[in-house]
Amino acid sequence: MPRRDLYPSIEPYQNGFLRVDEVHTLYWEQCGNPKGAPILFLHGGPGAGCSATHRRFFDPSHYRIVLVDQRGAGRSSPLGDIRHNTTEHLIDDLEHLRRVLGVDGWLLFGGSWGSTLALAYAQTHPDRVTGLILRGIFLMRRWEIDWFLYRMGMIFPEAWSAFSGFLPQTERSDLLEGYWRRLNAGDATVRLAAARSWSVYEGACSSLLLNPDLLSVAAEDSHALGLARIECHYFRNNLFQPEDKLLRDIARIRGIPAVIIHGRYDIICPIVTAAELHRCWPEADYQVVPDAGHSAMEPSTRIALIAATERFKRLV
Repeated sequence: MPRRDLYPSIEPYQNGFLRVDEVHTLYWEQCGNPKGAPILFLHGGPGAGCSATHRRFFDPSHYRIVLVDQRGAGRSSPLGDIRHNTTEHLIDDLEHLRRVLGVDGWLLFGGSWGSTLALAYAQTHPDRVTGLILRGIFLMRRWEIDWFLYRMGMIFPEAWSAFSGFLPQTERSDLLEGYWRRLNAGDATVRLAAARSWSVYEGACSSLLLNPDLLSVAAEDSHALGLARIECHYFRNNLFQPEDKLLRDIARIRGIPAVIIHGRYDIICPIVTAAELHRCWPEADYQVVPDAGHSAMEPSTRIALIAATERFKRLV
């Protein structure tokens, strides 16, 4: 019988901290089978960090499961730090970690921003990628950022009203700049209040049906600060050049086995983006989850993701 839900909870067999420059130190861990097929979990945000639940998408008897908190996220330090924090830095960090762990090549598993980073890394180092499992496709183009900041309010007006209403009326024409100023304020209380508002907005819009667990995590101080500050920084400063670069460079990875999984009712990352990616990359297996939004934890999306990790046991 195909597996239909998460594997039981496990603990890492190895973890540590990797100093990558004079500012940033990354938390990483390995779980499952030390001699298994390497698979790298790439968290979203940017800035969301990893959790113990993320270990459970993979068969621990088969996979050597690697999780890493990206710069400024999760257990990496300094939390929420935006210095030396670009997509190129994150790609270099993954290569640094790969060499430290002695991994020749790995399967990439990434959702939302994790799909962005997975595509960017794979296009930079295609010889190090054995396959890609991508969910909730986000390509960090300007219209996708504007959708998040303004247009999601057409579907979640209550959440957007609270998000935009956090700022004075005079600043609501440019929400990104208004939040940027507060997320970088000298007063820690101001920074944290803005971070909670941003993070709760995203959490409220992340699932087809309201998920109290998502909202609870979104409101946690450490999660909110890492997510909001780094996400705002990337939205403001780290667009690709040209902005459709990830689509233009698909030729570099077309020969790599891949699956694209996207919720039909994903409001955070509209499904049109996944459809565009598949048009450029028809070799990839494209799966639309008919009863899901954005979150990886929605039941049908979990089933699809686990089925993909099971199938890759035969492919990789």
